[in-house]
Amino acid sequence: MLASVPRSTYPQTSLLPPQARPISPTAGIQEDYQGGAVFVYGWAIMSWDAGDEVSRRLAALQLVRLQVASQKQVAAGFATDPVTLWRWDQAHRARGLAGLQPEQRGPRGPHKLTAELGEEARRLDAQGLSQRKIAERTGLSPRTIRRVLAQVPPPPDAPPPTGGETSAAELPAVPQPVPRLAERQAARAGVMEEAAPVVTEGRELPLAGLLVILPALAEVGLLEIAQQVYGRLRNGFYGLRSLLLTLVFLALLREPRAEGATRIAPQDLGRILALDRAPEVKTIRRRLGYLAERGLGDKLVFGLARRHATASPEVLGFLYMDGHVRAYSGTRRLPKAHIARARISAPATVETWAADANGDPLFVVVAPVGASMVSELRRLLPQLRDLVGERRLTICFDRGGWSPELFYEILQAGFDFLTYRKGKVRREPGRAFAMQSLVADGKTYEYELADRRTRLRLPARKGWPKTLTVRQVTRRRDDHQTPILTSRGDLSAVTVAHRMFSRWRQENYFRYARQHFALDGLDSYASQSDDLERMVPNPQRARPRRQLARAQQQLDELEAALGAEAMDNPEARRPTMRGFKIANADLTYDIRLARQQVADLEATVARTPTRIPLGQLAPDARLLETQVKLLTHAVRMSVYNAESALARLLSPHFSRADDEARALLREVFQVAGDLQVRDDVLEVRLNPLSAPRRTRAMAALCEHLTATQTVYPGTRLRLVYSVKTPPGLA
Repeated sequence: MLASVPRSTYPQTSLLPPQARPISPTAGIQEDYQGGAVFVYGWAIMSWDAGDEVSRRLAALQLVRLQVASQKQVAAGFATDPVTLWRWDQAHRARGLAGLQPEQRGPRGPHKLTAELGEEARRLDAQGLSQRKIAERTGLSPRTIRRVLAQVPPPPDAPPPTGGETSAAELPAVPQPVPRLAERQAARAGVMEEAAPVVTEGRELPLAGLLVILPALAEVGLLEIAQQVYGRLRNGFYGLRSLLLTLVFLALLREPRAEGATRIAPQDLGRILALDRAPEVKTIRRRLGYLAERGLGDKLVFGLARRHATASPEVLGFLYMDGHVRAYSGTRRLPKAHIARARISAPATVETWAADANGDPLFVVVAPVGASMVSELRRLLPQLRDLVGERRLTICFDRGGWSPELFYEILQAGFDFLTYRKGKVRREPGRAFAMQSLVADGKTYEYELADRRTRLRLPARKGWPKTLTVRQVTRRRDDHQTPILTSRGDLSAVTVAHRMFSRWRQENYFRYARQHFALDGLDSYASQSDDLERMVPNPQRARPRRQLARAQQQLDELEAALGAEAMDNPEARRPTMRGFKIANADLTYDIRLARQQVADLEATVARTPTRIPLGQLAPDARLLETQVKLLTHAVRMSVYNAESALARLLSPHFSRADDEARALLREVFQVAGDLQVRDDVLEVRLNPLSAPRRTRAMAALCEHLTATQTVYPGTRLRLVYSVKTPPGLA
């Protein structure tokens, strides 16, 4: 019998009919409007009529129980998921064929709402009756009346709908992409630059919601700027377009690293890429390596930042700068950095991030080893000027950038600054504070503030003033005062405070990106040698310095003990202390030895160099590869900014957009839908979401996206988005 044959002995041929979808190397399924059938070794062993869901589910279970295919393969072939298949199996074992009967959704009894009652409710509403009166007359509940009146019926002379759902019924359900074997052979021979996108049309295609990101991604300009920076990849089936779109879609599915491709069906993602299958992990890594060899990651990042500054100049009045420490837990010997959130020092790579006024990331650079926020801000001033042109923006940063010298350089470069004051500060008197309020982003903020001018001393340099006069805005909360310094005298005190405290938006991005976009993940396992000539602190100096500190402490204790004995000595009132010295000869001797030990240790510390070349200390020191990380940072920043744009479009149509907009978008990206090409139009019809309010918000978003006239990358197909009508409202 078939069940007794081990699966590994099956021949690798299926002899399937042309229209059948393969399930495993030995089985396939064919479905049409008349029903379906399952083929094993080319023989039809099970069949069912259209609408016979019990026989269809039983056929799926038999394939798994007879070990013809795995549970995952059968679930994919029958357009369901392994969990649903497991539930069918449990129900069949418990109740037999009755357990495979589809359960009726919604109320089990007959519906009170009929077409006649609906028309009656609308007629009474037109007469001016209240919803409560209409409910009493029709025998329906007030909730049902509200739902009926919210539905706008089509006019009597409206033509019947064409296309849309009617034409979608003619499309195949979850078709397998046509294998492009000839093109792959050409790519192996190195004669193909990149496979052209070919859309697979069909119904209920998984992950169709990913296409919602394309209009916002076009606005961000990732594909366009990457094309300008990198040109094209080496000849092959997967080019720059398909590589970047793969990385974008993986990030949207919260599988941002290359390994995430192993957790998504290649055919499902391939349909969205307009290819027969998505690239594998090794292909993604190899292609990223090609781009990293060119060393253009910084150019790509700043190209995206320049596009952002040009498209949204209103959000660049304030620029938030902050450092981010990317911890490393591998075996390579990396330089250490302080990780503030963990309060430890560990091997890490330090990055400097810039964000706009909304907290959306603008650009990122990898900081040199040992660089401080002060040195990074000073280094980036010319690049900021090149980025924003002649605009005078305000640079916001935390206490890590505190330096009056840097403040003066920022002003000389044509920028303003906003930061917290560092060090001991004279407290403001209570009479200097006043409650002030500000309305921003639809919310009201209140702060108790004091406002005055203050002077900072500058280092003595030729052409520099002795002091720098700035503005200090102090916030009082309970008994704590937080002083803020700025060069902006044109802003109200409450605006200064609100902008400074909005710096946490950038911290929120770091937290969100760590959770969803693998901000600290390793995107490349490659490394490079550190600069072995770089001077680093000499650890050999630490031990004698500790010994010197202990010896000095011991000497101080001995001298204090001798002094105490001298104070209590009766002979202290006489001209000589000869007797006292004789009595304390041992203590005096110990003091001489301690002084000699201190002198020897001081000489040892002086002979030991403070800093030595890194090569003497750690000749195997390494640094993590940066170009691949910059490239993946650019992709994920683009994805985040595109998500932010979609969230802002959702805001007028979704009451909880401030809290749930991104959660709704994550559901949209996972939803299935239909793809159909009509002339030069690619119609994307998405399935309804988990709740009516979410579906309505997505429908409104689709209207906005369709109006952008976005073209699918690499084609002339204009994207048209819509949402299918839920069955209950059809």
